[in-house]
Amino acid sequence: QVQLVESGGGLVQAGGSLRLSCAASGLTFSIYVMGWFRQAPGKEREFVAAISWSGGRTNYADSVKGRFTIFRDNAKNTVYLQMNSLKPEDTAVYYCAAVRSTAVVVAETLYRNWGQGTQVTVSS
Repeated sequence: QVQLVESGGGLVQAGGSLRLSCAASGLTFSIYVMGWFRQAPGKEREFVAAISWSGGRTNYADSVKGRFTIFRDNAKNTVYLQMNSLKPEDTAVYYCAAVRSTAVVVAETLYRNWGQGTQVTVSS
């Protein structure tokens, strides 16, 4: 059974940083594309970032480019999202997701496995 468990969320002031982690189990982590999505109150869930199975390719939403970095440690079955220069509009529940693919998938509907999410709140 695939399990994805996010951690690292919290309350931070605008301009601050947080690092989210997503620990995976029940899958061969090193062959899965991993993605981060977020859902703000009253809004649809949206793509944030994704990383290829090897870590060599990444994709980011325009809204986070240059501020967020996705990376993974296949030895630890963990994917991370380093978030810098946080803004109040980054406030959301952040979810990690996994899909077996050779492409760096950005479409939410293609991801098959999801975590429960971790809350990130950025105060102004």
